[in-house]
Amino acid sequence: MEAVKIATWNVNSLRARADRVEAFLERSDVDVLAIQETKCKDENFPWELFERLDYEVAHFGFSQWNGVAIASRVGLDDVERTFPGQPTFGKGGKDPVQEARAIGATCGDVRVWSLYVPNGRGLQDEHMGYKLNWLDILKNHTSEQLAQDPELQLALVGDWNIAPRDEDVWDIDFFRDNGMTHVSAPEREAFQSFIDAGLQDPMRERHPGPGVYTYWDYTQLRFPKKEGMRIDFELLSPALANRVTDAQVDRDERKGKGASDHAPVIVTLD
Repeated sequence: MEAVKIATWNVNSLRARADRVEAFLERSDVDVLAIQETKCKDENFPWELFERLDYEVAHFGFSQWNGVAIASRVGLDDVERTFPGQPTFGKGGKDPVQEARAIGATCGDVRVWSLYVPNGRGLQDEHMGYKLNWLDILKNHTSEQLAQDPELQLALVGDWNIAPRDEDVWDIDFFRDNGMTHVSAPEREAFQSFIDAGLQDPMRERHPGPGVYTYWDYTQLRFPKKEGMRIDFELLSPALANRVTDAQVDRDERKGKGASDHAPVIVTLD
């Protein structure tokens, strides 16, 4: 059986980075690419980019915000836009809407979810409660699936907007002193709940320790200063994690003109 590569990448506007995405697909030879922050509607999604490279693609997007997609050359079946019970959000509780933050599809024999977890915005912001509720409902749904089928081939991948450990940010004191999100106890507990449910992080297992980042802010020359964060993850069911042969961050994709502020995470399965 040939190896299968699954990548996740927050591209921070797909249309603005279409050339880079095309070059990445050609160079990396990934079989499945989960994309976050497409920032477009279906009608202006660059379908032809993926068609040229023989990928099937499913997209979920309403506007210039959010947006998720999955591109696959090993099959794309049973597409779901939103997971069961996915919360809505409206500022001040008014006019809540369903945001384009989750899309799932079966790619080959793997159920892949491309996830763009809410940011939280601020420790006391109502968006933080939305973020924690969003994660809790997703975790409960995932736990139920794993209980029903221990051999489930499941990958929850994407931009989690959480740095689970102090080593996952370039300076934890900077974050805490400034009361920043992504490193708070409730956010970390929410992430850990997925690990406690049985999901595994193959990147962490193969690349432990500080300095393994997936995101570098555009401001303050964060990338050349190596001041990044590890917030993009591929969390795999136990049965799927047993198939992992490699896991990498493609840091080169953060280099050069027109780069996203995130780098792809790539996991290889046997």
